[in-house]
Amino acid sequence: MKAIRTGAAPSTLDALELVDIDEPQAPGPGEITVALKASSLNYHDYAVVTGMIPAEQGRIPMSDGAGEVTAVGEGVSEFAVGDAVVSTFFPDWLDGDPPTSAFRRVPGDGIDGYAREAVTAPASWFTHAPAGYSHAEAATLTCAGLTAWRALFVDYALKPGDTVLVQGTGGVSIFALQFAKAAGARAIATSSSDEKLERVRALGADHTINYKEVEAWGPKALELTGGRGVDCVVEVGGPGTLDQSMLAARVGGHIALIGVLTGVAGPVQTALLFSKNLTVQGLTVGSRAMQQAMIAAIEANGTKPVVSDSFALADLADAFRHQEANRHFGKIAVEI
Repeated sequence: MKAIRTGAAPSTLDALELVDIDEPQAPGPGEITVALKASSLNYHDYAVVTGMIPAEQGRIPMSDGAGEVTAVGEGVSEFAVGDAVVSTFFPDWLDGDPPTSAFRRVPGDGIDGYAREAVTAPASWFTHAPAGYSHAEAATLTCAGLTAWRALFVDYALKPGDTVLVQGTGGVSIFALQFAKAAGARAIATSSSDEKLERVRALGADHTINYKEVEAWGPKALELTGGRGVDCVVEVGGPGTLDQSMLAARVGGHIALIGVLTGVAGPVQTALLFSKNLTVQGLTVGSRAMQQAMIAAIEANGTKPVVSDSFALADLADAFRHQEANRHFGKIAVEI
C-alpha cells in the first residue's frame, strides 16, 4: 500500500516521499484495522515535516486519520466492520489526567501517523466519527476540533452570553468560532485579510478586527465589549500576541494558550497578568473522552467543519506549501 515518509534530518517538504509499504497485519485482540480515507493538516504536522519538531527519519507523518473499519479483533465490541471512525491525537490519553507517555507517542511525531492507506491499531486509538460527516470532515476533529473544544468547554466553562475572541482563520480558530456561536456566545475575530473577515462574519462573528489596520487590537476588543473585556481568548499566536490578548480580556478572564505562530518564547507583562487576575492555560489537544463529548455535541447541534482545500495523499508536500502560504480558511484536507 502507499504511504508518505519523511526524509533525512533536517526534514524538508521536498524530502517527503511516496513509498510502498506492507499492508497492515490482521487485528489481534483489542485491535481494529482501518482503511484510511482522509487526513487534515495542522501546524504540528507542518513542524514535523519541516524539521522544526525533530522526528525519526522515515516517519509516516500526520496526526489526523479518518476512515472505515475493515476488520475487528477479538474482544472488540465498540466497533464493527463498516463503521466510520476518526483517530485520537494522544493514543495513551483516554480520560482524566494525561499519562507521561502521552506526549511522546503522538501519531506522525513520536510514532508513525496516518499518511498511509490503512492501519491496524488498538481500538482505543479511534472513536466513532460524527453521523453524517464525510471522512475528510471527520479528519479535521482529531487536533483542531478537539483543541478548540477543550479551550472553551473543558479548561473554561463557556456560557451563553459570554464573549470569545479568536485569532486568525486557521482550523482551531474557526472551530472555536463555530462552537462559541453554537453555545450562544458572542464572538470577536481577528485577521489581516478583509476577505477572510467577511467570511467569518458569514459564520456568525459578531465583530471583526483587521489587526494590520488596528495594531492595538486588544484595546479595540475591550471597546467592542463596552469596556468589560473578553471572557475567553483562544490564543494561537504566542508571545507576539499574548500582550494584546491580555489587554482584550476582562478582569478574571481566561486565555487558552494554544499556538506558537509568533515564536516559542518572549517577555510576559506579569503586572498586567496579575492586576487583571487572568488565567492563562496552556493546552495541547485533549483526551479520548473529551473527543467523545465533542462528537456528541456536534451531533446534537449539527456543526460542520470548514474545509477550504483538498489534496491527494501523493500531493502532501503541495498541501503543506498551500498551508505555508496561508491561502487556506479553516482546514486543508488530504484525501487518501
